[in-house]
Amino acid sequence: ASAAIKRYIQLGNALNATALGAIGTRYVCLLNATELKAIEPSSLRLVSLNPSACSQQTKDLLYEKAKEAFSAQHVFPAYYELILPYLGGAPGEDLKALSQANVNMNVSTFVSLRRDALMSLTPPEVQGLLGMNLQELAKWQYRSPVREWIQVQKQSQLDQLHIGLTGGTQEGYINLVTPRFPAPSSAPLGAMAMALHLLPALLLTFLMMSILS
Repeated sequence: ASAAIKRYIQLGNALNATALGAIGTRYVCLLNATELKAIEPSSLRLVSLNPSACSQQTKDLLYEKAKEAFSAQHVFPAYYELILPYLGGAPGEDLKALSQANVNMNVSTFVSLRRDALMSLTPPEVQGLLGMNLQELAKWQYRSPVREWIQVQKQSQLDQLHIGLTGGTQEGYINLVTPRFPAPSSAPLGAMAMALHLLPALLLTFLMMSILS
């Protein structure tokens, strides 16, 4: 399939809607960065692709193409339904914007978002994204990536979600990292301990000699 796609492009053919329809979700992950950038954004309006199984780079590139393709239909919920298959490549700022649009994102979609984008969201923004599906997030609180997200949030903000999430940071909590030093050898420690043990006796002898002299 990869060889056929490359040959098709080498012959000067465009990755238009007809070609993308033939490639489909099954083979879209075979496209490299150069081929993905050659896709005509308007073509995505006429095909149904789902790059969820592709590399992060493929997801990122297809998201940008889809965002451009559907920009003229930026009315919710229609826009959300169109962009939904490509949200695995959405950056944090776009997700923050979606959180203001009452999109009621499924938790299964939420956990498949780009890791850095998900981690940048605050509890109120996650509440805005999930909407009526927020309660489902509690089922994921001990699983990645939700667990890692919880751990970098303030517990006070998590409590405001009222779904029982625990494990966030407490107010005023400081995470101290104890430095590790190489353990000294037993010989110097032994000598130091002996010197400290004899020090009082040596000082007393020195003082007595000073008085007697």
